Amino acid sequence: MIDKILLEKLKSNFNEAYWFIKTNKVRTFLTALGIIFGVASVITMLAIGNGAEKEILSQLELVGVNNIVVTPLPDLEDDTESENEEETTDNDSKRFSKGLDVLDASSISKNIPSVKVVSSEIILDTYVINNGKQNSVKLIGVSSTFFDVSNIHIEKGKTFSDYQIRNALPVCIIGKKVEKKLFTGESALGKQIKVKDVWLQVVGVIEEKLISDKAQEDLGIRDLNQDIYIPIKTFLVRYRDRKIITDDLDARNNNQNGPKKRIARGNYHQIDKLTIQVFNSNELKATAEVLSKLLKRRHNDVLDFEIAIPIQLLKQQQKTKQIFNIVLSIIAGISLLIGGIGIMNIMLASVLERTKEIGIIRAIGATEEDVILQFLSESVLISVGGGIIGIIVGIIGAYVIEIVSGIETVLSLNSILLSFFIAVIIGLVFGIFPAKAAANKKPIHALRSE
Repeated sequence: MIDKILLEKLKSNFNEAYWFIKTNKVRTFLTALGIIFGVASVITMLAIGNGAEKEILSQLELVGVNNIVVTPLPDLEDDTESENEEETTDNDSKRFSKGLDVLDASSISKNIPSVKVVSSEIILDTYVINNGKQNSVKLIGVSSTFFDVSNIHIEKGKTFSDYQIRNALPVCIIGKKVEKKLFTGESALGKQIKVKDVWLQVVGVIEEKLISDKAQEDLGIRDLNQDIYIPIKTFLVRYRDRKIITDDLDARNNNQNGPKKRIARGNYHQIDKLTIQVFNSNELKATAEVLSKLLKRRHNDVLDFEIAIPIQLLKQQQKTKQIFNIVLSIIAGISLLIGGIGIMNIMLASVLERTKEIGIIRAIGATEEDVILQFLSESVLISVGGGIIGIIVGIIGAYVIEIVSGIETVLSLNSILLSFFIAVIIGLVFGIFPAKAAANKKPIHALRSE
């Protein structure tokens, strides 16, 4: 059972402490500044950390945990050479590479045991027409595994059937934003849209995904909501197949009599992206190495592709953000330490100012415990008050940072409770020494002081 006398003592001491703080508002506020900024720093730091963690998790969901991404490197070599350049020898000429194609995807799937599934993509910047409205879109030719590998869910309709894929039928699945633009207020399922010169039937609409500009920039992720997806065979048959070579007669004619000049082939790759999903994340690095060797062999030892492991990029980002959070934690800790020292200094000054008062209360029967409780009450009230203000400042600061800098912040109840707990502990720890200094004063010496 709680001691009622102790409760009365605590109540009396806190009332006395409140009165003293109220009569010295400016000094109390200046004393509490360190606690205010320290607590605000803790809350803001944790909000930034939580926001970073949320962003990392959302990006992981977009790129896939066990994915390796292969992208082609188009031939961008300048075709203008010096007029005095002599004919190049066979040894100096660049090796020929067929580029990334659907056969590469098939070979990867068959020859690398750690690979779970391979997804291919072909991307074309084009336009879509419906009811006289024309909008720019990206037309994406995809394999049947694309939606699973990319964590894309179909909100309405269904994915492509084997029959549609096998026969290169003119069907499509559209992004949510495309549906909103072209079919305002109505469903797009079963409707026809004209993409470039081909009429496509809408068989599905993907679930809307929120993708930040930062994620698009850092990880090369498109805004999936604005894309139109068709089977990869439909793309190659009805739109364009870069593997089909066409002669450039002008280039041939211009080069008949002069020295041989190497003409850049541009983007000669049949596909624009390969996403390889492995069974186990521990196999990512080893699979990427085997994948590189396989593709180099298939491409005649020409390194015309780039391999990236998105999860490693994200881990690097996470490590950088963790270092940033550690720096913020140190700053917050220093602020709290300074705040605690400030409280201790002011309380020691208060003890000196109130020496005679201490002598009086000790002379009329107050014990050392009573004196300690009185000064500790003041210290705790200052730190708790500073903590409450700090919480408010920290919450406002987190929102301001998000608005001004665009860094996502996530406030949590745990961070607020932690900062408040730290404020109380600071008040107790740094208030003990001044309280003991006050309690140790001899009543007779205290009464003689001026």
